[in-house]
Order: sequence, then structure tokens, then C-alpha cells
Amino acid sequence: MNKTRQQELTRWLRQQTAPAKKWLRLSSLLGVISALILVAQAWLLASLLQALIVNQIPRDSLVTHFLLLILCFALRALLTLARERAGFRCGQSIRLALRQQVLDHLTAAGPAWIQGKPAGSWATLLLEQIEEMHDYYARYLPQMTLAVLIPGFILLAIFPVNWAAALILLITAPLIPFFMALVGMGAADANRRNFQALSRLSGQFLDRLRGLDTLRLFDRASAEKAAISQSTDQFRLRTMDVLRLAFLSSAVLEFFASLSIAIVAVYFGFSYLGELHFGSYGAGVTLFAGFLALLLAPEFFQPLRDLGTFYHAKAQATGAADSLEQFLRLHPESHQPQRQFQLPAGQPLSIHARELFIKSAGGVTLAGPLNFHIEAGARIAIVGLSGAGKTSLFNVLMGFLPYEGSLTLSGQELRDITPASWQQQVAWLGQNPHLPAPDIRENITQMSQPEEDRLQWVLERAGISEFIDRLPAGLNTKIDEQASGLSVGQAQRIALARALLKPSSLLLLDEPSASLDAVSERLVNQCLLAASYQQTTLLITHQLDQLDDWDTIWVMEDGQLVQQGNMQALLQQPGVFARLLNRRMSEVS
Repeated sequence: MNKTRQQELTRWLRQQTAPAKKWLRLSSLLGVISALILVAQAWLLASLLQALIVNQIPRDSLVTHFLLLILCFALRALLTLARERAGFRCGQSIRLALRQQVLDHLTAAGPAWIQGKPAGSWATLLLEQIEEMHDYYARYLPQMTLAVLIPGFILLAIFPVNWAAALILLITAPLIPFFMALVGMGAADANRRNFQALSRLSGQFLDRLRGLDTLRLFDRASAEKAAISQSTDQFRLRTMDVLRLAFLSSAVLEFFASLSIAIVAVYFGFSYLGELHFGSYGAGVTLFAGFLALLLAPEFFQPLRDLGTFYHAKAQATGAADSLEQFLRLHPESHQPQRQFQLPAGQPLSIHARELFIKSAGGVTLAGPLNFHIEAGARIAIVGLSGAGKTSLFNVLMGFLPYEGSLTLSGQELRDITPASWQQQVAWLGQNPHLPAPDIRENITQMSQPEEDRLQWVLERAGISEFIDRLPAGLNTKIDEQASGLSVGQAQRIALARALLKPSSLLLLDEPSASLDAVSERLVNQCLLAASYQQTTLLITHQLDQLDDWDTIWVMEDGQLVQQGNMQALLQQPGVFARLLNRRMSEVS
């Protein structure tokens, strides 16, 4: 990572502090107050030692000083606790805001764009990388302010007492941030590479975990195990590089801080021996001056040492921010104008496309030009070979892909309609059922409260009533995201019930019975055929022998709509549909 890129990421990280400005200021303010009390504490302690040892003042006369010293200890402890809590709230607020930004961008991008990267990569981005930014906001940024102010306060306290000691501290202080920056630039680059490796490893592991049955079936388990082991070992080496740089930076800071304190101690030692006669404004070096300087010298470097310790947090945050900033800057919705139009719910829907070109997130044309008109309530089956553009058409209709040309819904351009108002009116059912809610009821109702009669009607139509009584808790049976404990057919029926229960103007069916057994397939097809009469319905299918009941059949090839008509009309004309039908018949035979 070059220096310019690091500066860009540093500016971006600072721009994210808006949600936690008050906590950031509070953390810095508490640190400043604690520093002032620290100077007062050292002053009191040096005064007590001067009074007891040199001036021989009785201890009974110094009770007030002792009480004030105890008060300083207690106040510093309370301020440190409060500062830690303020820093935590600062980091927490920013992490929540960043995760909300990522989730909003993923929602706007849609599944058609998200599937370009493994799910494990998104999990790493959303969890680990944002989590690694916590110490940067909770500790490093407040410490930057304190690293300037606290040494300044200490110099102001020492200069009137002994200018030589203050001058030694002032000259040696810049060495620490200088060497800290040298080590830190390498640490940021190492962290960036480490996060990239973690993202790849997470995606690889999750993909292999999901395809475990397939790997065993093709006897690839051992080979994939070796590949993951190699990737893990490479990640281990990168992690050790990061730790090596972190320990190196700490060692550099400790060395220069110890060297500077030692020079101050040597100066006062020779001054007390009568070898050095400067620095005390001609009044002689007192025990008070020596103790005050030696007490405050470690505290002078402590903010810089803390900053060096937290500099590793900056390196982590910079490395984590690299891919995060790129994602938030380059996602497909970032340059589109704000959508304003709210599509009225519950109205019949017609769709019209003119010179429609469907684009990928990167601007590549996936399908087009397409010209069609779908009347409200139309029932259309779409067929074609894999890669013909059928799924791309569904994705653009759902608002998940950009397009060029015109695509209007009841006369309103899709790109001008707010995604929320449109997607509330679309019901979708695909090949692989996704059941994210913790139980069956919530997966069907999606947190809504449907009337009991309608819910029971949907359960009957979807065929859920056939097996729901055999489950431990009926509709309240707990399931995980992978629908463990349910067959594929049962999970698909639950997803079907969800689609049927949702009030929609457009029902999109993407080969919903492709992975089902014969019994589940027949039941699902019957249910979908009955449901298709309730709204505008589009069905993607490869089952050409079940298209007699659909009003219109669209045939797609190479991203274009090449044939239209009902089953009888298409059978009487040569073309793509005839070739698909012949191919299907030969496969069956």
C-alpha cells in the first residue's frame, strides 16, 4: 500500500467519526483533566518529600497535603474508568454506523451483485474488519490529542523549576513519533494483506463447508482439506508478520523513552554531586525539582508510548478500511439519483420494456435489447437454455440490476421508483429455499399478523398441513438457516407458503420445483398454477411438458426474446422452442 493510499484511508477513517463526536470529545476531555490532576499529584508528592526530608517539617503539619494526594489518586482512578467507558461508546457508535452503511449498501446492491463474492468474504467485511476499527476510534484518536496536550502540561510544570530537564524532554520527544511512523507504515500494509487473506480463507472455507456432500461424492475431500491447510498456514505466517511489526514498534518506543528518562536522571545525579551547575536558574538544584522532574519524566513519555501502542490499532484500522472503503465507494447504487416515486400498492400491474439492456454491476451487458409488454394479470412461462438471460430478466424486474433503455411499471420508470415500495409488491420463489427466521411460523408470516383463516388456507394450498403435525412444535418448530430437520420438499413448501401469503402485484417463479421429488413437485406445481391467476405471474422453467396451462410462453436465447406464443402456436413453428422440445424428449427417452 503506497503512502498516498494510506493518507486517503486515514482521511476516510476520520470522516466516519460523525456519529460519535460527543464521545470522542468527552474521552479527550477526561484525559486532559486526568493529566492536570497528574501534574498536581506529582507536585504534591515532590513538595511532601522536600518538606519531610530537607525542611524537616513535622508530618502532623502536612495532613492537608496527604489528603489532597489521596484525593488525586482517587480522582485519577475515576477519570480513567470514565474515559475508558467514553472511548468504548465512541468505538461502538462508529462500528454500528459502519455496519449499518454496509448492510444498506448490500440491500441496495441486491443478491445479483452480492453473489459475485463468497458469503464468507462479506461476513469478514461486516464482522472482523469493522471490529478491528474499534481501538482506532476508542483509543488511538483520543490519544492523539492527549499525546500533544499532556507533554505540553508537563513541560509547563517543569520549565519554571528546571529548564535543563525540560529541554532534555523537549529534544528527545520527537524521536518517538518519528520511529513510530517508520514502523507503522509497514504495519498498515501487513494488516491489509492479512485482512485480504482472511477474507479469501473465510470464503473458501464456507464454500467448501456448504459443498461437503459434493466433495465426498467426487472423492475431493482430501484434496480440499490440503488446500485449506495450505491457505491456513499462509494466513498464520501473515499474522506473525503483523505481530512482529507490533512488537518491533513497542520495543522502539520503550528504548527511546527509557533512554530519555535515563538522561534526565543522570543530569540530576551529576547536579547533586556538584558537577553540573546549570538549569536551575542559578538557585541550585533542589530535591523538589529533581523529584518533580523524575516523577513527571515517565509520564511525559507515557502518552507517546500509549500512542505508539495504539498505533498498531491505526495500522489495523487502515488495513481493514481498504476493502471497506472501496466497497462503499464503488457499489452499484452509489451514482444513481435518489428515487422518489412511491408505487401504489394493491393495483393491477402492467410491465412495458423498450430497447431494454440489462447490465451487470460492472457495466457488462447481460441481456438485450428486449422489447415486450405484459398486461396486468398475464401468466407467462419463460424457457431457454442456461445463460439465455432468464435470471437476469428476473433480477432487473426485482430492481437488483441496472439497465439502459426503458422499463416501466404501470407507466412509471422502474429506476424512479423507491426500492422499498416496489419490492413490497413482488413475491419471489426460487430453486433453493432460504428460511432465515428461527421458526417455521415466522418464516411464513415474515413478522406480519395474518388472519388465522388465511394462514390456514395458505398452509393447505402449499401442502404444509400434510407434515406440520408431525413436527415437534408444529408451526413453532425451531429451525436453522439451512433448514436442518426438514426435507428439501418441506422447506420449499414453507417458502411457497411465504410467497402466497405476501400480497403482491407480481409473482416471480424461478424453477421452484427443480430440486423436488415427484410428489412434492406435483403438489407445488398445482399450487403455483392456482396462485398464478391472482396477479401478474412470470415462471422460469425447463419443464416444457407442463406449459399447456400458461397463457404465453417466452423463448429466450443469447439475452434476447426470440419467440412468443402459446404452446400450440410454438409447436407449429420451427425455431428455438422446437429444438428445446426435441432435446427434452431425447433426454427423457
